[in-house]
Amino acid sequence: MAHSIGPRLYSCCNCRNHVGLHDDIISKAFQGRTGRAFLFSHAMNIVVGTKEDRHLLTGLHTVADISCADCNEPLGWKYERAYETSQKYKEGKFIFEKAKIVKEDW
Repeated sequence: MAHSIGPRLYSCCNCRNHVGLHDDIISKAFQGRTGRAFLFSHAMNIVVGTKEDRHLLTGLHTVADISCADCNEPLGWKYERAYETSQKYKEGKFIFEKAKIVKEDW
């Protein structure tokens, strides 16, 4: 009998709540607050905080911090608005800090 393999998931480092799919990674070359970060097109089981303008390495953006919906562990942020034309592709996307997520069973 063949073993079915589901999607490759990323989980919260604290409680293992599923927060992202490997197939939704756009880039692994981002910088977060604590080091390397991944840009995801989608996220799940998260809470989006209050929007605020923040000066990041690539300029001014409106962002909202994201945290795990189960344990409130801070995980990264969501890009709500990019002010530079070259950064518009980030709008609506999510940054997960690499140190805050773990691969789930793969």
